[in-house]
Amino acid sequence: MQNPTVPQQAPESLSREPLPLDVGPLAIVGGCGHVGLPLGLAFARKGYQVDLVDTSPERVALVNSGKMPFHEDDAEALLAETTRSGLIKATTDTSVLEDASAVIVTIGTPVDEYLDPSVGEFDRSIQHLLQQVRPGQLLVLRSTVFPGVTDRLVRQLEQMGRNDVDLAYCPERIVQGKSLQELEQLPQLIGGTTPRAAERAAALFRLICPKVVFLKPVEAELAKLFCNAWRYINFAISNQFFVMAQHFEADFHRIHSALREDYPRMASFARPGFAAGPCLLKDTMQLGSFNHGSFVLGQAAMMINEGLPYLLIQDIKRSYPLSEMTVGILGMAFKPNSDDPRSSLSYKLRKVLLLECKKVLCTDPFVTNPEFTPLEEVLQQADLLIVGTPHDCYKGLKYRQPVVDVTNTIGR
Repeated sequence: MQNPTVPQQAPESLSREPLPLDVGPLAIVGGCGHVGLPLGLAFARKGYQVDLVDTSPERVALVNSGKMPFHEDDAEALLAETTRSGLIKATTDTSVLEDASAVIVTIGTPVDEYLDPSVGEFDRSIQHLLQQVRPGQLLVLRSTVFPGVTDRLVRQLEQMGRNDVDLAYCPERIVQGKSLQELEQLPQLIGGTTPRAAERAAALFRLICPKVVFLKPVEAELAKLFCNAWRYINFAISNQFFVMAQHFEADFHRIHSALREDYPRMASFARPGFAAGPCLLKDTMQLGSFNHGSFVLGQAAMMINEGLPYLLIQDIKRSYPLSEMTVGILGMAFKPNSDDPRSSLSYKLRKVLLLECKKVLCTDPFVTNPEFTPLEEVLQQADLLIVGTPHDCYKGLKYRQPVVDVTNTIGR
């Protein structure tokens, strides 16, 4: 298989002929995760049968009972309906891959202790998968991968004599929590390794999205990383400006509001706050690793964003006797109105505070943790509040103690 001459628009046949309704079931590897499950639901609500393959028996059982393992807008009722109708089925049995017309891979791609991509773990998963992929199947990589991984997999397939598999890279670019809405609204990038693979992947995603955009596989891989690095750097800019304004005793949020008022060129000026989660930092570092360790903007953004909790505590220490105080952290999820705590900087904030103050109380209305304290008790016991995650439910919160609120959600 060779890289295709990339079409600038979908072939005429694709614009009018979707896959037939009697197409075989679709299989999603990593199907009970934050990427795979909403994608499966998007296909199921169009009437297609979807097998969700996952390594977690607990998640599989939960999904098959019609319950979401995490929050996703509008997903709970849709999952209950599609499991009841048989359109969605979760399983740990990988043999279902053999009957699928298309296999979509959404497994996670972690980084190691040096913030380099763990290609070995991904390779092992893919090699196991290839033992069950049959001739004529469409294999779609949707995980965030190191640039060049798709073309590398093409070479591996050739060495295995498996030129009978159509391979494409089609990255996910959805905001977690809004997946079902955005899958219907946003264009899908298609990086086919052959013209046929590109056409088949485009036909598949046209079932659930309004438009496809064709790229070479390495371009699609870079596009995904560019997207997350761009957002991560934007947050770093605002965080750096916030720290600078604090240094000059200026009100950053007044400046932010003034700059954006009736001035379209500043519409993308982000609010400051903890920029974290399972993707932004990881993908920014992957991009740096791909560029032989040279990504000055990305590395500077990491220092700013990851350093914000420390700078915040140092600033607080100049005004309050932290060693004598109980501090409450409001919000432990990595972003607002989410139940996902992965890589949340609120935990780094807690770690620093444990060394600096008398007691730390953590609360979050979405994240379940037996060590957390109900909000009412935090408001009663804490001498100082710090907003870690700007959940909407904190707006208008009534409190008696000083509040440190970088995001200006409830006031400063």
